[in-house]
Amino acid sequence: MWLLDKMLRALIRQGQLRVLDHDGTEHRYGDPSAEPVTIRLTDRGAAMHIAKDPRVGAGEAYMDGRLVVEPPHDIRDMVLLVMMNAKGGDGIDAPNPIKRGIDWIFAKADQINLRPKASKNVTHHYDLTRQFYELFLDEDRQYTMAYFKNPANSLERAQVDKKALIAAKLRLQPGMRVLDIGCGWGGLGLYLHRHFGVEVLGVSLAPDQVRFANERAAAAGVAGKVKFQLIDYRDVGGTFDRITSVGMIEHVGAPHLPEYFAKTNDLLDPDGIMLTHTIGRTNGPGTTDKWTRKYIFPGGYIPAMSELVSACEKTGWEVADIEVLRYHYAHTLAEWYRRTCLHEAEITALYDARLFRMWQFYLAGAEQSFRHGNMVNFHIQSVKRRSAVPMTRDYISAEAARLSTLDDAPEWHLERKAAE
Repeated sequence: MWLLDKMLRALIRQGQLRVLDHDGTEHRYGDPSAEPVTIRLTDRGAAMHIAKDPRVGAGEAYMDGRLVVEPPHDIRDMVLLVMMNAKGGDGIDAPNPIKRGIDWIFAKADQINLRPKASKNVTHHYDLTRQFYELFLDEDRQYTMAYFKNPANSLERAQVDKKALIAAKLRLQPGMRVLDIGCGWGGLGLYLHRHFGVEVLGVSLAPDQVRFANERAAAAGVAGKVKFQLIDYRDVGGTFDRITSVGMIEHVGAPHLPEYFAKTNDLLDPDGIMLTHTIGRTNGPGTTDKWTRKYIFPGGYIPAMSELVSACEKTGWEVADIEVLRYHYAHTLAEWYRRTCLHEAEITALYDARLFRMWQFYLAGAEQSFRHGNMVNFHIQSVKRRSAVPMTRDYISAEAARLSTLDDAPEWHLERKAAE
């Protein structure tokens, strides 16, 4: 316990953390007047497992039941307390500099996503069962940041407003051809066709996403205009009037950013517009932590603005508009976490308790990285010709407001079912 004790004494300044070791020994850290968040370690080796590499060890200890958060608090409260004290990540890195150096090398190598590896990485995360994602996503299965014009809005309302904001930045006209890279379960493509009469090709490397999206298009009677294919974006041919990439570039990897922007530049009409929606880091280039690489997003990397803009500039793009979206993903993740916890029994039955706790830890950690860490969302609007968009950006808010009025936010059917 000595190494974990040393780390926590240096780290916890705000709030109070109470640790019960496996033998019943109590340790307290932080402000003694604050209400404590209590965790219990269930075996002799748990403290050392956490201390030798906190970013990995804490998550694994929680997943394996070696770290238990005592009621009335839960893992979200513990992660909030730690991240609030470790702004920028100071104090929770592995103490051994050699270990940190080795992890940095592996993190960089993990971003090399050749086609077979890219497909395997995407399948790892997105081909969990349909029922699993239904238990916490909104009615349209949007698995990216929602846009909360009011923090009190429902997740369903915020996801409708997110799609409206994206569409407003595309300046769509009927009959245009749109490429949606990383199409998810097809919600954005169907939305763009419904409101603008555009033809959409959505591409993804997740087989069940593509099957589900095509089923939705067929059910809506638009399969001839909205199509989804299981294909790497690097293998797409033809030209498009508009390109969207929502929550996909995080899977590209920094070494492949020039390739990504060069390929999309080749695919876009000279007067076209591309909108990239991505998580971004505010503190410059970095690496993905080992726990996330191992359990959640193998091959994934959150890019810095400098990396994105540099790759754009080198591949023929002109950046027309940038918007930084702060806190929206924190609100989104908090609601996903709430819904996940509501369905602990169902998720445990689908998989097991370990996966349920893994998902809790993932969502809680991600939320706090947007509240107290270095994560935000970027919207980057890119063009080949600056005449493709108006001189001022007033058109964006006006069109987004118009589109938002066209759709009532649906009620989450599982919330309604629970109320009944």
